[in-house]
Amino acid sequence: MKNHLMALCVLSVAFISGCSTYATNRYSISADNVVALKNVAGNKVAVGAFGATTPGVSSIMCRGVGPIKTPDGESFENFVRNALISEMKIADVYSDDAGVKLTGNLDKIDFSSASGKWTLGVTLNSSNGNSLSVTEDYEFTTSFYGETACNQTGQALMPAVQNVITKLVSNPEFTTLVN
Repeated sequence: MKNHLMALCVLSVAFISGCSTYATNRYSISADNVVALKNVAGNKVAVGAFGATTPGVSSIMCRGVGPIKTPDGESFENFVRNALISEMKIADVYSDDAGVKLTGNLDKIDFSSASGKWTLGVTLNSSNGNSLSVTEDYEFTTSFYGETACNQTGQALMPAVQNVITKLVSNPEFTTLVN
């Protein structure tokens, strides 16, 4: 009986003190990125696999309060890959069987919920031998309070990814990747 009571107490404490999970928003295209893609891509482009310096990560712990996760539990590198594909599809420059194929690497992904900043580094490699690397330091409003800060951190990933894609597709060197 004593063991059952102890187990019930432990389960009750775990249930009451459980942690939150902060899912990021689904990716939403940027009109500016679509326009930039339409202006630089002369041909259709395919997108292959994306790797990462730390592959397969789909969550990052925030202040011990709970993890920041992608909306569908996909890895962060696939979140960025799928965001790029979405932008390219709307710009009508994407094709699975295009002659030029981009692959990528998520070189860095990290955040500070204290200072309010996501840092993303991405490298795109083209099947034509060219590559392009960019880094985005996306700043957002944060809070001293952990629950609020982690929620704001989760909400800030999607615009941070939009900005890193903007840096890629607006870079003059991007045309050397896709043409």
